[in-house]
Amino acid sequence: MKNKSLVLAVVALTVTSALAGMKNPMVGGKEMYPTKNIIENAVNSADHTTLVAAVKAAGLVETLEGPGPFTVFAPTNEAFNKLPAGTVDALLKPENKDTLTKVLTYHIVSGKWSASDLRKKIKESSGSAELTTVEGGKLWVSLQDGQHIMLKDEKGGMALVTIPNVFQSNGIIHVIDSVVMPN
Repeated sequence: MKNKSLVLAVVALTVTSALAGMKNPMVGGKEMYPTKNIIENAVNSADHTTLVAAVKAAGLVETLEGPGPFTVFAPTNEAFNKLPAGTVDALLKPENKDTLTKVLTYHIVSGKWSASDLRKKIKESSGSAELTTVEGGKLWVSLQDGQHIMLKDEKGGMALVTIPNVFQSNGIIHVIDSVVMPN
């Protein structure tokens, strides 16, 4: 019985030490916390100020604070800057709220899809897997160079997952380098 208790104590100490050594991912210069929801973490990222402004303008804050789970492919400010000049300003206008909502919900998939889940789905689908977005459109995930997760949108646009697996209390964020667009 003493040996069993000793073994359990060693295992508990090892697991605790391993967890203590793990850092939460840094996104936009800020640590992301798995105990916070998608919005609570996103507002702290200096790289996602455009996304946060768009989510607010579209009225999606309450949804993304909800229980989910959601998988969000989160474009950086640089990703939004790749869009044609004036696109972001036009989308943020109140009269374009429906279009903005469509674009943003195209970046969200129901469920919690980690990078390993996506890789497994890609492998099972022989190289490219289809995801249905909350907007109702399709995204295709594949691997670039056999390791980096790529998204392809309905218009043929591509986005690279630059920071995978940013776990949230209500889902997961994968940071992407381009805005994906629905049809």
